[in-house]
Amino acid sequence: MTTHLGFPLETVAVFVVLSVGAIAIDLFAHRSDQPMSLKSAALWSVFWIAVSLAFGGYLWFHHGSETASLFFTGYALEKVLSVDNLFVIMAVFSWFKIPEAYRHRVLYWGIIGAIVFRMVFVAIGTGLMALGPYVELVFAVVVGWTGVMMLRRDEEEEANEDYSEHLAYRWVHRFFPVWPRLYGHNFFLHGHELTEACRQNPDVRLEPAGEDLKHPEQHHPQPVKKGALVATPLFLCLAIIEISDVMFAFDSVPAVIAVSKEPLIVYSAMMFAILGLRTMYFVLEALRGYLVHLEKAVVALLFFIAVKLALSASEHLFQHGYEISPNASLVVVLVVLALGVAASFVFPEKSKAEKQNKQP
Repeated sequence: MTTHLGFPLETVAVFVVLSVGAIAIDLFAHRSDQPMSLKSAALWSVFWIAVSLAFGGYLWFHHGSETASLFFTGYALEKVLSVDNLFVIMAVFSWFKIPEAYRHRVLYWGIIGAIVFRMVFVAIGTGLMALGPYVELVFAVVVGWTGVMMLRRDEEEEANEDYSEHLAYRWVHRFFPVWPRLYGHNFFLHGHELTEACRQNPDVRLEPAGEDLKHPEQHHPQPVKKGALVATPLFLCLAIIEISDVMFAFDSVPAVIAVSKEPLIVYSAMMFAILGLRTMYFVLEALRGYLVHLEKAVVALLFFIAVKLALSASEHLFQHGYEISPNASLVVVLVVLALGVAASFVFPEKSKAEKQNKQP
């Protein structure tokens, strides 16, 4: 029996059982608010890679090497494209001064949201790709432009960004009263929790919904109703991460769809890659100062995907193009990633102090 996803019901069931089971194990192991060590993060990253390899192995055994190659290529692309998103998350955590013990909780709910949004985007994206090669050309332009923007980006400017001006931050302030201090791992306060927070911090003022002192034309404070949910900085942080992820999905979804137009392949590759991002965050945070050329590898892969989409569209439109096979795509992705990591260790970036000392 074949589902509308193009694969037998058994394959869909294996995907669901494997992903839900792995999530349950992860949640049980991280049910308390404890900072994650680099060793623990590395081991859990290996766990998620092993789960992904298990599903890829199932695809290889039951559906052939080409299907498995499509999955692994999509998985690797989503994983590496998410690196840029993780750097933004680091900046958001730093701006809000979120303690390490609570970061895992924020990342968990952020990833749950990412899984839901990816499902919607994959359904829309695969549907659009079915309309014809002109959509491939549009996707090629989107992916290529993302690569250009990454090359032009100013990292120092991003690190110093004021997230109080972020769209998500202002939306939360518009619809929720905000308590400007952390209160444990709570995203919201209500009832006795808010009373206790006010008692512990008598000098802190509750910010009513609609308050916007930076933009007087949008400043419409509303009285705080009894029993209303009051957002904390943890929820503000989560909202910014979710909206940022949606923006990043506009390049990662077309990139993975360029590898395969099968919804199950695309979604499973993206989902398994995303599920491992929580633990990968802590590994990347520790290694950020070393993997200095990894972003250049990401840009190179974006250009590769843009060219792949353009060649495929040209083949369908003008019969003058070239179809890059799944196995060749996987090799290109792995080689470029390996070169980015190797270059980071062979040609480490000089510190600001060293650069200033060399200046005349």
